[in-house]
Amino acid sequence: MIDRLAQRIARADKSPGALHTAYGQIGGAVGILVNALLAAGKLFAGTASGSVSIAADAVNNLSDAASSLVTLIGFRIAKKPADKDHPYGHGRSEYIAALTVSFLILLMGFELLKSSAARIREPAAVTYSAAALAVLLVSIAAKLWLAWFNHKLGKKTGSAASRAVVADSLSDTAATAVALLSLVLSRYTDVPVDGWFGVVVALFIFRAGIGAFKDTVNLLLGKPPEPEFVAALEREICSYDGILGVHDLIVHDYGPGRIFASAHAEVPANVDVMQSHDTVDLIERDLREKFGILISIHMDPIVTDDAYVDALRALCGEVLKHIDSALRFHDFRVVRGPTHTNLIFDVVVPVGFKTPDAELIRRISADFSKIDERYFCVVTVDRGFN
Repeated sequence: MIDRLAQRIARADKSPGALHTAYGQIGGAVGILVNALLAAGKLFAGTASGSVSIAADAVNNLSDAASSLVTLIGFRIAKKPADKDHPYGHGRSEYIAALTVSFLILLMGFELLKSSAARIREPAAVTYSAAALAVLLVSIAAKLWLAWFNHKLGKKTGSAASRAVVADSLSDTAATAVALLSLVLSRYTDVPVDGWFGVVVALFIFRAGIGAFKDTVNLLLGKPPEPEFVAALEREICSYDGILGVHDLIVHDYGPGRIFASAHAEVPANVDVMQSHDTVDLIERDLREKFGILISIHMDPIVTDDAYVDALRALCGEVLKHIDSALRFHDFRVVRGPTHTNLIFDVVVPVGFKTPDAELIRRISADFSKIDERYFCVVTVDRGFN
């Protein structure tokens, strides 16, 4: 049903970007409707029972409706095409929308904390109401459904905004459960627990807001792509005849449906360059269709028909493995001279590798010199980005 509705909204445009926007519009509209109804019901229940935790939960739902509106606007802006000032499109506006949602969540948590502290200082009786109980039970069910609904949308779109709504909905479920407990206890005890339960609700809201904030900031700062996605790209590139390996794969995320990448593909040096270039063009086109990314691939010619070079390449792999199994190398070349042999290659170090570049190069050169003092290493240290 969701898919049919999204296709209807997207109309003739069935591209991934158009469907992504359609899913976002559906999620935003549903969020506004559900949260507005829940806010109205809880305002009634909070007023009837005199419970600050229920009234605060109503305000929280009202803020969620506003968050859904922000999400809807974010998807609409993200839909805009690239222009002179934004050559990679407006996809990251969706992340800004998610960040705004997280700020709204934190603001509501702070306001609830203030009102709960005031209720602790000046306790007031809470009146048990069957109608209020029913409203809270319906609210829990609705929020669980909304979390499931946005989880489904998030799987289809990879949307940070949808994930933020899922976290917020689950947090709201816990918050409403606390308000429900406060209401039930008011029937059996005169102990003024409502304010303290309000504090608990506020802490749930803070937790959801901080989590959504961290997730969104990571995306804006440049979160690495999923390892499974990188591995799939590398496997796909290497599956073509004439491709010996791939390295320096870099993925840039400018919002859902706007992924740009670059890579270096190793090709045999003895194959006609036009043939290798044709293969690379084919790979770029196929990856655009299969993965929805725009990728630029650079060709690196590799000598494959020289036994001496092959033996030294294998030796290089053993030397690096002895230093650290996480090290990789590429662009291996050999320049032979009358007094020494230059071994020229790039070493890729993983993120978080502790050894300084100069020390790593010294260790590599020393290990090769132990094997043969005529081996001179010309090493460039690369950083892994994935």
